[in-house]
Amino acid sequence: MNLFEEYHLSNPLMTAINQLGFDNPTQIQQLSIPHIMAGKDVIGESATGSGKTLAFGCSVVDHAISGQGLQALILTPTRELAEQVRMSLTQLSYFKHLRVISVYGGVSISNQINNLTKAEVVVATPGRLLDHIRRRTINTSKIKVLVLDEVDTMFDMGFIEDVKKIIRVCPTNRQTLCFSATISSSIKELANKYMINPIRVSAVKLVDPSKMEQIYYNVRRNVKLSLLIHLLQHEQSKLVMVFCNTRRATDIVVKNLRGNKINATAIHGGLSQNKRTSTLRMFNNAKANVLVCTDVASRGLHIDNVSHVYNYDLPKDAKDYVHRIGRTARAGETGKVINLLCDIDHDNFSRILREYNSFRIEKVEPPVMEKVLIISADNDYGQQRSHNGWRGQQSHHRSTNHWNGPPRRNSFGAQRR
Repeated sequence: MNLFEEYHLSNPLMTAINQLGFDNPTQIQQLSIPHIMAGKDVIGESATGSGKTLAFGCSVVDHAISGQGLQALILTPTRELAEQVRMSLTQLSYFKHLRVISVYGGVSISNQINNLTKAEVVVATPGRLLDHIRRRTINTSKIKVLVLDEVDTMFDMGFIEDVKKIIRVCPTNRQTLCFSATISSSIKELANKYMINPIRVSAVKLVDPSKMEQIYYNVRRNVKLSLLIHLLQHEQSKLVMVFCNTRRATDIVVKNLRGNKINATAIHGGLSQNKRTSTLRMFNNAKANVLVCTDVASRGLHIDNVSHVYNYDLPKDAKDYVHRIGRTARAGETGKVINLLCDIDHDNFSRILREYNSFRIEKVEPPVMEKVLIISADNDYGQQRSHNGWRGQQSHHRSTNHWNGPPRRNSFGAQRR
């Protein structure tokens, strides 16, 4: 028996769910779909990849009617997430023949203007949607369902005022669904102002200690890249995500990985939308098995089969660390988190351990490493400079001690992610 049948979904929606092979609802789906299908406003707290799109998609698909204009609007923080949500909703609405489009910046607006006259469902980033509202190229008067997806990320990225402006041009007699990895006081204030007696459901589980291994290496700054390359060459892995704090660091890391015959690709906010889309397609199809990225560019993306997460830079915000490590050890699979620390990471790492003191992050002694030649960010393998080679003790002895290194100030200036 398909357990989704218990929710009394429409025949077209159930047919799509069956064809997609979904028969056992996830925790967030079990908790939220009954309230969503009853027409209630819902605040859902759940991690990326937990099944939120199908949860709110049930309301979107069952309420929208083909040929009746725009009736459902989903706001997402990033272009990539907008595309992922659009594709999922297109599959769910296949037997209702709904037109689902995505609207975001970085691409031509003229095609979007034409498509907006025909769509029943729009998935959009706040900035470009506001642009259409100002141009009067979108009609929001018939919206029945408004979804705020990954709303915590929209707050972090500074979109909240844009989101409020968009909410105010939607009909008041709508259903509002808000999903977030964490529910902050700011999100509660937003809900109190713009939602009607919302039902709050929570399906949060940070990590499964039995499935995820977390370790750290403490090395000098000038051997970080050597260590990363060595580990990637020797660790048995499926897909790997390497997180950096800045665009420049991302570019340097990916060029050096490629220069050492590691099949890596990069994604950050400085790349064109076409490049970002093709990069994710390559990674999801395992044509590149290492994705080097910043937090902003990777937020909300659902990527399966990630076995290893490397923190080349430790994030300043402890919540970003949780977002990062949540990319692995999913769906019962095991995962490994490897943190590469040097002097400029001590403050950030200490902050993570203070805020999440239940984490057990074991120290590992660095292995013996070969020298590598460092490729600068400003050339393509032409001019290279020698990376200071370093040989550590050939030891993988682990200590269960938490980080006790001396905190130091980050010497890097603020850079855009």
